[in-house]
Amino acid sequence: MSWESWAESANDSIRAEGRWRALRDFDALGPNGTLEGRRVVSFASNDYLGLSAHPEVLAGAADALARWGAGSGSARLIVGSRPVHSELEAALARWKRAEAALLFPNGFAANLGVLATLGGPDATIFSDEHNHASIIEGCRLARARVDIFGHLDYDSVEHMLGRAGRAIVVSDSVFSMDGDVADVERLAAACRRHGALLVLDEAHAVLGPHVDLGGVNCLRVGTLGKFLGAMGGFVAGPRSLIELLTNRARPFIFTTASSPADAAAALAALRVLCSDEGERLRARLRTLIERVAPGHLSPILSIVIGDERHALKASATLLERGMLVPAIRPPSVAPGTSRLRVTLSAAHSDEQVEALRRALDEVANGA
Repeated sequence: MSWESWAESANDSIRAEGRWRALRDFDALGPNGTLEGRRVVSFASNDYLGLSAHPEVLAGAADALARWGAGSGSARLIVGSRPVHSELEAALARWKRAEAALLFPNGFAANLGVLATLGGPDATIFSDEHNHASIIEGCRLARARVDIFGHLDYDSVEHMLGRAGRAIVVSDSVFSMDGDVADVERLAAACRRHGALLVLDEAHAVLGPHVDLGGVNCLRVGTLGKFLGAMGGFVAGPRSLIELLTNRARPFIFTTASSPADAAAALAALRVLCSDEGERLRARLRTLIERVAPGHLSPILSIVIGDERHALKASATLLERGMLVPAIRPPSVAPGTSRLRVTLSAAHSDEQVEALRRALDEVANGA
């Protein structure tokens, strides 16, 4: 069988399962744009504060483009590092109250780098069963023993740590498909008691949880491509661990540095985030969440439908009403838990969010 025939057979299998996916171009700045000739409002982006279109973020990227060009040209340990990369790392470390930080191409690569570098045959990694795919792949690369604990089951974590040697506990702080929030205080307390390293993925933690992690060995993984509106990933934590990652993390060592424009955009976005304007944007986001899901702690609203076809139909119904809300299906979620994943942004208008709320109520009632 030729490679082309093999690929077509695999594609046919995906289609037969009803899980075929295809790329679509969304021509947009912020949440408003055009999809397949139709004007729509996106409720699918992780740009929770609308910073990807913020004037200061755009200006920062433009200035860096003019000063340093479009690309860095090399890995950072060779000649790819620019002053803006170091400036951004210092700012990220201050933001996370850490000794140091290190940039990666994206959040996925950051998790791969951390877990593959710090794991090993003498280590055990304890991972929440709902953790992001990047954490799962990082665990596979680590060559460590990996024990999966039930979602948010911290009694199990405590029990398992009691019989572990060199241990790493890894968890999302906000889970990307459900929008629920980890009890970071309990995780930190368990790691503190047992001398374990806590690896916390804060990619979606625009509204927290914000916890004092003093006294805990902790690496905080984040992304620049979600609520900072740019592109890239990072790890912040103790200087000794960051230096080890600099020297051993293959996704950092063997890849071209992020573009100066991306780094400068993220730096400008971080300045906005840490300003009074940033607090106003977060307050605005909290207000919008309360209108759709009172008491919910994150901007990710998961509406579990179950059947994949029904989830796709609900997504199509919303699109007909000018609202882009994707249907999330296996393998992104477990079979039988297909859902609508709604994300809110401070950039949405009151009218857009009210229209969404009414439409979701109608879809839920089978309208």
